[in-house]
Order: sequence, then C-alpha cells, then structure tokens
Amino acid sequence: MSALPYLDLNTHLRRRFGQRVQKITLDAGLTCPNRDGRVGVGGCLYCNPRGSGTGAWARGMSISRQMEEGIARLGRRYGAKKFIAYFQSFSNTYAPVEKLQALYREALAFPQVVGLSVGTRPDCLPDAVLDLLANIARERLVWLELGLQSAHDATLALLNRGHDVACFTEAVARAAARDLEVVPHVILGLSGEGPEEIAATAAYLAGLPIQGVKIHLLYVIRGSGLASLYEAGKYQCLTETEFVARVVDFVELLPPHVVIHRLTGDPHPEEFLAPAWCLDKARVLKLIREEFARRGSRQGSKLKG
Repeated sequence: MSALPYLDLNTHLRRRFGQRVQKITLDAGLTCPNRDGRVGVGGCLYCNPRGSGTGAWARGMSISRQMEEGIARLGRRYGAKKFIAYFQSFSNTYAPVEKLQALYREALAFPQVVGLSVGTRPDCLPDAVLDLLANIARERLVWLELGLQSAHDATLALLNRGHDVACFTEAVARAAARDLEVVPHVILGLSGEGPEEIAATAAYLAGLPIQGVKIHLLYVIRGSGLASLYEAGKYQCLTETEFVARVVDFVELLPPHVVIHRLTGDPHPEEFLAPAWCLDKARVLKLIREEFARRGSRQGSKLKG
C-alpha cells in the first residue's frame, strides 16, 4: 500500500520496475482534428497554440534529440535510469499508422525506455492504431492517455471538445478489448461544474475499465479561448481551498487500484495567467494530503458497492 492516502504514480512505477522511472515529454509535430477542421477549429477552450506541449518539434528537435536531452536532464535531476516516452503535444494518434509507428519506434529504440505513453482524443483511435499500440504493449508498458475532462456533454460542448461522453465510453471499451491500459484526463474547475458534477465524473470513471487517472486544474494560459473569457471577467478560477476539497472529493470516489498519475498540473510560467496559487505545486500537494488526513479518508473511501 502507498504511504500516501492515494496510489501515486511514483509508488506504482517503483513496484512495477523496482526503481525510479521518469517520463520524458515529447512533441512529435502532430496536430488535432479540433484544429485542422475535421472536427473543429481553434482547439479546446483551455488549449494554447502549442497544444499544451513544449514546442520542441517547431524548434527543429527530432524525437531522438528530445529523448537524448530528456534522458540526460532527468538522469541528472532524479538519478533515474529508466524512462517512459510520453507523446504529449496535441493528438498523438492523429496521423497515418505508418508515421505513428515510426515515431513510437524512434522513441522506443533507446534501451533505457521501458514504455510508451500516448496522449490523444477518444475520436482519434482507428482500429489500426489501437492494434499498433496493442502490439507494442506485448513488449513494453503502454499507456493510452485519453482526454475526457468531464462526464457531462453540456460541459464538453462549452469546452469546444468536439466529442461527447459516449465517444469516450466507446474508445475505452475498444482499448480495453485489446488489454491496453487507459489513463483518462479530467479537469476540475470547469464552468458550471460544482461538487455534484465532479462526483458524477468520478463515478463514471469508476465504472470503466481504466488503470489510471490524471487530474488537472483549469488554469488560464495566454493565447487560449479561456484567456479571453478570463480577461473579460467571464471566468473565475477556483480558489486554492476549493480545488483542494474537490480533488479529495474526486479521489475518494475512485477505486483503490486506479493509479493517480497527477493531482494538479504544471503550467509553463512564461505563458501562464491565473490562478497564481497553482504555481506552488509542492504547497498544493501538501494541502491535499492534509485534507485527506483532516477527513480521515483515502482513495476509494467513499466508493459505493
């Protein structure tokens, strides 16, 4: 059992590999159907022009170079010798399967890499891509990080997501049929969503065959549609106290076996607008642990059944 009141990613990876494992974020120069016109234009309300990534590909950095720099940097900082290649920017299954295979294999060619994590959308998962990932999963760890954000169609429409909850449900089922590990992303602090709506999203995920969850705060990034609303006074960020309470509410409703990959985000300071309190991640995590202790609860403690 984790020493924390939830199953954190570091504990899970140490159990699985016997040592510290770090993720290397990668930018493969891909795009998104919510930007190129297939589904929509402009992207999701909260997304910046770089797709929440690093912009490394636009600076001329190949996958191999990004891997080399990530291995060196994270090895120095954490003493890590094993790594997971994380395709983060935009939708990393949104390309011909031959191109995706080449990108994934380029990252997996490094002997220090124990696995692959692929960030994408539920509407970008043709059978050929799922089959490719399933083949890789026979050799290495594979996580399919799927953006959900909310289990409420009205909220998804406000976010300009371009898909509904049913699309996500189907995508998880198709991935699970291939024994792929699925890690949904959710956002707390969405307009119109209070504790009841957040609890409903947690309950929805608890009923799916998922292996992990990544929780984000809705923070405001320059160049996003949300930034325009914030600057016009039409969006108000959660307070630190509100966010901490909602994270704990959410995790209390998740099954104990689900790995908590993240409890809050890591905005790039140079493009960040608000709320200022979320830049102190260590403090936020400390407050979350303290709130669990105050309640005397832990992950799954309010799960029914």
